[in-house]
Amino acid sequence: MSTDPVASLLGLDRLIHEPGRLVLMALLAPVESADFLFLLRQTGMTKGNLSSHLMRLEEGGYVAVEKTYQGRTPQTIYRVTEPGRAAWEEYQRRLRRFVQSSGPLLRPVPEPG
Repeated sequence: MSTDPVASLLGLDRLIHEPGRLVLMALLAPVESADFLFLLRQTGMTKGNLSSHLMRLEEGGYVAVEKTYQGRTPQTIYRVTEPGRAAWEEYQRRLRRFVQSSGPLLRPVPEPG
């Protein structure tokens, strides 16, 4: 793996990097599972937007979905898969590496003259 901070940033997982999916991974990674309504309340997304992001994460193999009932009420539960957890950890490593080493990259350029 490259130690170049720009390469670390360019190598970020684009499936996770989109802001809506980034928030979802940050919410799901530290817990065993979460239901749709919890994620809806926490993110402030619309139902359609949330569903779309969760579907993309599921299609990427990062999130597993379980449809159950709580009494007579349908409940959809989401959890991060092992590949999803590995991708999340790698995403964090790359972002952390970029932030920690980007000081020289972000120095102001002197104005000519």
